[in-house]
Order: sequence, then C-alpha cells, then structure tokens
Amino acid sequence: MSRLQELLEGDSRHVYTSEFATIDGAGMEKVIATAQRLSPWFDAVNATDNPAAHAHASNMAVAIAIKEQGLEPIMQIVCRDKNRLAIQADMMGAALHGIENLSLLTGDDVTAGDEPESRRVFDLDAPQAISVASSLSHGTYLSGRKISPAPQFYIGAVENAGAPPFDYRVERTLKKFRAGAKFLQLQICFHQDRLEKFCSGVATLVPKMHLLPTVVLLNGSRGMKFMNEKVPGIDIPQELIDRVEGSSDQGEAAYRLTLEQSLHALAQPNVRGLHIADFRHDDTLERLMRDLGRTPRQKLQP
Repeated sequence: MSRLQELLEGDSRHVYTSEFATIDGAGMEKVIATAQRLSPWFDAVNATDNPAAHAHASNMAVAIAIKEQGLEPIMQIVCRDKNRLAIQADMMGAALHGIENLSLLTGDDVTAGDEPESRRVFDLDAPQAISVASSLSHGTYLSGRKISPAPQFYIGAVENAGAPPFDYRVERTLKKFRAGAKFLQLQICFHQDRLEKFCSGVATLVPKMHLLPTVVLLNGSRGMKFMNEKVPGIDIPQELIDRVEGSSDQGEAAYRLTLEQSLHALAQPNVRGLHIADFRHDDTLERLMRDLGRTPRQKLQP
C-alpha cells in the first residue's frame, strides 16, 4: 500500500499534493532543487506526462527521479500520446520501480501544444485507462495474459468541477470510480458554487471517492486573465479578476484569494486535502501552507 493511500484512506488530517516541475535541459539539478522545495510540505507530487501537449522528460523518468529524492510520486499517464500497449508498459514499468500511485488522464488535444502537427492516439480514454490499471492490479493484461505477482496500484484521475456539463461531471466521477479510481485531483475551479455542487453530488453518488481540489498561487490579475482566456476548461469570474486588478497590491490580493479558495474547498464534503499549483515560485508557498496549518517536515538531504 502506498503512503498516499494510507493517508487518504486511513488518516484524519488533510493531504496535500502538488505538481513537480517539468524537466528539460536542467536535468537532475532541477529535480533536486524542486524536491528540496516541495518536500517539507507535500505528501505526494505529480510526475506529469507531456502536460498541455508539450514534450518534456518522460513521466516515468521523472517519477523515478522523484522517488530517488525521497518524495512519493503520482505518475500521470495521458491517453493522447499512447496506445494501450504503451499505456500498459508505462504502468508495469512504474511497478518495476516501486511506483504505486497512478493518475490517468485523457489529455489535452495536440492543438493545445507547440507541435500541433503531432498525430493523436487516444486509443483509450481516461475511464478505460483506469480500467486497465485495475485489471493489471488484479493480475491480468488486457489480452488476458496473467501477471504474478500483480502490481499494487493506487489509482487516481482528474475531473473539472467548474466546466459544463456540470451534472455529467458527477456521473463521470461514478464511472471512474467503478472503473477503479479511488481519488480525484480536481482541476482549478474559481466558482465556489460549482465546486460546492460537485462535491455534494460526489458525496451523494460516490461517497468513497477522495477529492483533492486544486488551488493556484498567482502573482496577480495578468495570470488570471491568461488562464481565463487561454487555458481550456478554466473560467474565472470577472469580479475576481477585477478584485485583484483593482488592488493596490496585486500579489497580496491574489494570495488572499487563494487562501480564501483553499479554506472554502477544504470545508466541502469528500474533500481530503488540496492539490496546489504554484506559479509564483516565491515564499508565498510556505506562507500558504503555514496559514493552512501545515507543519513543515525536515528537508530532504541532497
């Protein structure tokens, strides 16, 4: 059983996860620096899989590097770029290195990235990939070929509580749960009413699903406008943008908004903690964690 599973299913305290940095030319130096920064605060971190359809160091390589630094990885697998053979190979490769936490995503279309001429795969979607991970955990490849001993995966996924069709998001959560997902890292939602409705719906329909809403640390209104205009699935109310833009200290106003959203999210049913996206990369990450009552652990030794 992974440490993340132990915390989400057996511990009363809040659980915090975050995105690990994408790795390109900086290599292991960036891995070590990022691990040092995140390790005091987070229970697990995501090794992303070509996020937003941009190529980076592979999900498995980064997950292994995270584990070697003493952090618990959540290895994402995106269906956009891989067929079912490659997806199963990713999962079994992760198990080979003792990586147990998986997060399965359908993935953004290639047009979201910087190589839009890439061929789409989408052999499976996220619920189907979740079912594959569950099948492997029960000792069987999709072909029916047996695996002994079977890997022990803790399976997660993502969902967007803030994007229509809203009722279908809860139904899709049930579909993912039935396929084998045990936790969801929710995409960024700036609409408190939408998050409330989603969490309440999940608590009624899928009471055993653990939710980790995402909050984001931004410098000010410029980042909010970019996300609102350019990032698919994110819709920020104009009054929130105006509130930050009209402040005499946009950085402080943006921070106060993030703290407000964090406390609101933590109060919702089925929410077990938060997933934190940090676009500021300054001391506000530590400030937020302390304001949420988090006590830092000792930093990892390089």
